[in-house]
Amino acid sequence: MDSFLVITALGEDRPGIVDKLTETVVDCQCNVIDSRMSVLGGEFAVMLLVSGKWNQLAKLEDALQACAESLGLTLICKRTEPRAVTTDLMPYSIEVISIDQPGIVHELARFFSSRNINIQELSTTQYAAAHTGTPMFALHLTANIPASMHIAALRDEFLDFCETQNMDATMEPMKP
Repeated sequence: MDSFLVITALGEDRPGIVDKLTETVVDCQCNVIDSRMSVLGGEFAVMLLVSGKWNQLAKLEDALQACAESLGLTLICKRTEPRAVTTDLMPYSIEVISIDQPGIVHELARFFSSRNINIQELSTTQYAAAHTGTPMFALHLTANIPASMHIAALRDEFLDFCETQNMDATMEPMKP
């Protein structure tokens, strides 16, 4: 039976980080089953969910320390369990665009958490508007909405909330 390890690493962005991390995973006979990677400012951030036998993961944890030191990475590893399968949640994709302003992520997170809706995944970016150069903000999140929730009412409430915040938004069911 496989066990699971979450690996997070952060360090100065440069070529070869993913190569060396995944080489270490493969050398320990483990498998990357989920990952997120991004350059944030001048730093490279990576999150990996790795599976393997418990002894392979123990070997990987030791090997990763040496790998992280050689790459100048800050590393955190944590054992985890497989995600519980839930059938009473519906995944929805939410997109928001607005002029950039402090607090957007917090306000959106508060909207969903106050309704007991779990954010599954979230990514944001800032960019300059065409022609004017105005700083713009774009957000994409995936939320797991309880099947018992009235979706049309939630969507209306969310779009009204976004309108009061001067944000354009969409909320659609995830496509399989």
